[in-house]
Amino acid sequence: MPLRTLETSPHGAIMLDAQHTRFALWAPDAFYVSVELEHGKSIAMLPQADGWFEVETACPAGTLYRFNIDGERAVPDPASRAQAVDVHGWSRVVDPHAYEWRHSQWQGRPWHTAVIYELHVGAMGGYTEVEKHLPRLAELGITAIELMPLAQFPGERNWGYDGVLPYAPQASYGSPEQLKHLIDSAHAHGLAVILDVVYNHFGPDGNYLGQYAKGFFHEDVHTPWGAGIDFERREVRDFFLDNALMWLLEYRFDGLRLDAVHAIDNPGFLKELAQRVREQVDSGRHVWLMLENELNQASLLKDDFDAQWNDDFHNVLHVLLTGETDAYYNDFAEQPTAKLARCLGEGFIYQGDITRHGHARGEPSADLPPSAFVAFLQNHDQVGNRALGERLHQLCSPQALKAATALLLLGPMIPMIFMGDEVNAAEPFLFFTDHHGELAEAVREGRRNEFADFAAFHDPEQRERIPDPNALPTFLQSMPSFVENDHAQLYRHLLSLRHLHVAPHLPGAVALGAQVLAEGAVTARWRLGNGSLLQIDLNLGELPLDHPAPRHLIFQTPAEQGAQLPPHSARVSLSPAGEHF
Repeated sequence: MPLRTLETSPHGAIMLDAQHTRFALWAPDAFYVSVELEHGKSIAMLPQADGWFEVETACPAGTLYRFNIDGERAVPDPASRAQAVDVHGWSRVVDPHAYEWRHSQWQGRPWHTAVIYELHVGAMGGYTEVEKHLPRLAELGITAIELMPLAQFPGERNWGYDGVLPYAPQASYGSPEQLKHLIDSAHAHGLAVILDVVYNHFGPDGNYLGQYAKGFFHEDVHTPWGAGIDFERREVRDFFLDNALMWLLEYRFDGLRLDAVHAIDNPGFLKELAQRVREQVDSGRHVWLMLENELNQASLLKDDFDAQWNDDFHNVLHVLLTGETDAYYNDFAEQPTAKLARCLGEGFIYQGDITRHGHARGEPSADLPPSAFVAFLQNHDQVGNRALGERLHQLCSPQALKAATALLLLGPMIPMIFMGDEVNAAEPFLFFTDHHGELAEAVREGRRNEFADFAAFHDPEQRERIPDPNALPTFLQSMPSFVENDHAQLYRHLLSLRHLHVAPHLPGAVALGAQVLAEGAVTARWRLGNGSLLQIDLNLGELPLDHPAPRHLIFQTPAEQGAQLPPHSARVSLSPAGEHF
């Protein structure tokens, strides 16, 4: 597969043939740049227009190299395809064609068939260990795995959002070839593979771009992680656009989830990324593009992106299931049942409404199909951003969780499951890093101070119970066990019903509205693409309701309900086309 030719040079080390490599670095603030090879050879790079430095030299795959800026400091390649050890050391020349694909005819899966399983590669033991779970996940009814970010980060343990070398898969998880083998094996099991990518910031340790390419950043734009990235610059845009294409073309990922695009605040870049992907990927392939976006920009979901993670769905259900209203749950504390009905009937809850923090948020979304929203009861954020990493089954009644799971897996939004959800894993998922020195201390104290506004952690002594992110046991505690149990059987049953009755008919599905039945109880209906009518009645309240069961039930919990909708219950019915409820 030939690499595409760009108007500007591709960033990094690009192999020209088996023995020759072109090195390119955008360093507009440098006077002199050389590439240093592992055995002491230093080669001056030739200055080009617009701040580029380039050189072509004899250099086979596997060679270790780094750049030297002005003879004063050695830095890794910001577009390194692999690191020898960590973010500060040598980069490695990679041949993108060395891996021999076993399932090269794989074309992906249609979006409407997606059942996504989000996982952390490190917490599951690395690329080869994740591969061992593929048969189990496929049998469960999962159709796609989503890997939390892989970009090389400092140390050996991290959620992945502190990555500083976006082109280099994390070395502590395995080699680039082992990552490709995981993807290849997933395709053999009929599983698509999605990658979470972070284009809104770099991590706090190991990013050297500001030393020789200050124009990469926009000092007047601030994000929670520092100066904003200047996406108006062609060189910067291409750095990330080429990265997206590398994952999709070289590694054959089936989709990308773009993290926190509200911190990018450049719709032009997002639209160009989507356009480039659609142009470069073979027309026969199914490639999915998803967003995380606090701004709820429904306009981005009309033509450019397939879906957005629907935090509104999670947040309002969490309030109803647990009664918690701290922090971001506070925006869902008032009239949560009405908010859930709006979510089921229109997609987003916040569609330009003013939050309790006084900010307008969102755009109208009622005209979007249900499949434009990725729904979840938990994800890495909503578990890991809890002080003690508790999972939902430890916070609410098992009956209510079972009912909410039925809504998730049989509703027409695209369901996502977080690793361990399917077995109610006892292990927490904690926030973990592998920083050292002053940064480690700052991260530890910053993490504990985040929870000062939570009722359970007002007292500083209480916050001392929050695990140290840098301690190895914090990471080890976050490695879930996967013991088969009744909850796994529930997932297996519900997903078999989804694949039989719901997923095939999602194209053309439309919401018909949702109504509040009582506090904590709603009913929602959708017309599927084949004309059948899907209805879900959900009661997360404490009182039974007089609400006779409709005909054509396909699932209910508890199993025996009669004419009432009991507390902590759900019913799902599917009426054939042309027949009313």
